[in-house]
Amino acid sequence: MRRMAYLTRRCLTALPAVVSVTWITGLTLVGLLASAAIDKDAATASRLEEVRERGTLVMLTRNGASSYFVEGDGPSGPEYALARQFADELGVDLEVRVADGFKDLSRLLQKGEGDLIAAHLTRTPARVERFRFSLPYAETRALVVVRQGLRLPESVEDLVGLRGAVAAGTSFEEFLEQAGETVEGLEWRAEKGVGEEDLLHAVAEGEYEYTLVDERVFGLHRRYYPNVRESFTLGGEQDLAWAFLRDDDDSLVQAANLFLRATRENGTLAAIERRFFQPQEPLDAIAMGHLQDSMRDRLPHFLPFFLEAAEHNGLDWRLLAAMGYQESLWDPLATSPTGVRGMMMLTLNTAESLGVDDRLDPLQSIRGGAEYFVRLHASLPERIAEPDRSWFTLAAYNIGMGHLEDARRLTENQGGDPDVWEDVRKRLPLLAQEKYHSKTRYGYARGYETVAFVDNVRRFFETLVWMDTRSHPLLAEHVVTAP
Repeated sequence: MRRMAYLTRRCLTALPAVVSVTWITGLTLVGLLASAAIDKDAATASRLEEVRERGTLVMLTRNGASSYFVEGDGPSGPEYALARQFADELGVDLEVRVADGFKDLSRLLQKGEGDLIAAHLTRTPARVERFRFSLPYAETRALVVVRQGLRLPESVEDLVGLRGAVAAGTSFEEFLEQAGETVEGLEWRAEKGVGEEDLLHAVAEGEYEYTLVDERVFGLHRRYYPNVRESFTLGGEQDLAWAFLRDDDDSLVQAANLFLRATRENGTLAAIERRFFQPQEPLDAIAMGHLQDSMRDRLPHFLPFFLEAAEHNGLDWRLLAAMGYQESLWDPLATSPTGVRGMMMLTLNTAESLGVDDRLDPLQSIRGGAEYFVRLHASLPERIAEPDRSWFTLAAYNIGMGHLEDARRLTENQGGDPDVWEDVRKRLPLLAQEKYHSKTRYGYARGYETVAFVDNVRRFFETLVWMDTRSHPLLAEHVVTAP
């Protein structure tokens, strides 16, 4: 089992802080937690007191888009974001322990190696017998998806004769087991050590003909699997909740329930939902006409900044401008759901390390982006030559150097050249598949988004070069007159 522990108390920059919420009784959440812990000998307060005295809340989870992953400067994911705020409310640090499989989560909780399971877990009858669940923080449904080209199934009976698979230990396995009791000929496998994205890929490639996925996860990733179609939902809505030990001590789950009620009322849950599950349109779908409009209306205001930062750092201003367009459409006030801000979309940690104190200042942002690019460029092995070196740098700018190194090692293990961008480009999407990212140092990453990021920047860069070298009217006048 691979363990990854991150101890932090830093508040999320992209989400509203969880504050003490006044209830009808007039007590605050903090007050209720404190009153629950007055008597240390009381059985209902022992586990909560243990967490507070230890100073750490241990979260058991799985690596993936719906729960926890490392991105950019550090840990992320919807479960991590919510659990970290719960830990902050308790006044303790958050430690993350990542399990290899869904069944491992239960084992680790029973062994006392974690305080709660926060892994996009649905509340099913079978699980209620094993765990004590918190109040739900979201709802979802099981979605049946099939390979493109097949007749679209409308019911479980229509799946007979098709080859299917689900992740072992999930509620999807429970669904098919129940369905198999009444539907003869249902063919499927429970795959161990895989995630939903692995199975989406397997269906897209024809290894299986159908699988079950969380409808929210599929909505987020469907554009990356054009060969997979949704067909119907199996069962009704299911509650997503945290799981705790099922025994006589409910102090921690009661504290969690108070916290979850507060986050629903103050908008934190809605903000996390928007941040992690609201699909974003890929920038490669933006028409060239939009780029030209932006060159006419926006670029002239910021071109001097790109020229100055590029000259100071020994870069091509057109590459730097292409990055700015891909990141923000040359909008100095841009803010993403993940908390990155400004023209060059710098994270708070990166900005601080570069001495950028105002990410919304376009000059500071462009200078910071240029310096960060140079820093990443210099950290790559010297043997990597141009232009691949710049494409690798763009990838690290988007996904982080740790994940890029994971992709390079994966490329080498598969017989590719880790110093050739095209070879690594083919492997980056594999970081979203569990059978690959479970063997890497930094785990899950949306590598397919990084491929799109680099492709888009290159396309915009080539367009700017083409226009610049031909003295295109949209560029020529502004470049000549810029100081």
